[in-house]
Amino acid sequence: MTKKRAAEVSRKTKETDITVKLNLDGKGESRIATGIHFFDHMLTLFSKHGLFDVEIACAGDVEVDGHHTVEDVGIALGEAFHQALGSKEGITRYGTAYVPMDETLTRTVVDISGRPYLVCKAEFPSEKVGAMSTELVEEFFRALAVHARVNLHVEVLYGKNSHHMAEAMFKSAARAFCIAVSKDPRVAGIPSTKGVL
Repeated sequence: MTKKRAAEVSRKTKETDITVKLNLDGKGESRIATGIHFFDHMLTLFSKHGLFDVEIACAGDVEVDGHHTVEDVGIALGEAFHQALGSKEGITRYGTAYVPMDETLTRTVVDISGRPYLVCKAEFPSEKVGAMSTELVEEFFRALAVHARVNLHVEVLYGKNSHHMAEAMFKSAARAFCIAVSKDPRVAGIPSTKGVL
């Protein structure tokens, strides 16, 4: 019987109260409520295109700023990925995805290496999309990478519309993660010459 690759993470601070449920082997179903509608939209896309079942409920101090909510959701979601992956036996480990969105093209590459690192390259033409500051896109991916313990490179190769750029980033990240966490029947044990990830 195959062990379910799922996790539930709760995180509560003076700034946010978050619960995340994640199933890596889902169908892309989601229930997202962070208090920041554009962020909800991006997380819904991440779930759908990564084929992850995701539930996220966050009560945060969005009246102050969206920063705490976006970063802390990234932390909790990253931790959920780390827990759900378990020993990482049999995973593909690497994932690469190019996603176009009208005039925008984005590339994401991920290595579930156990060594967290983020490279994020995106020059947004506007400061906000909806109520969300575009600078928070990088903050989300940094928190996700660090707490999922992955090496993550997300780059907008070109684009002019901030909404399209952010959307392509979340979609390409979803597809790259989907590939990296997938099981490869040819992989015996841990996909590393070190024997550990």
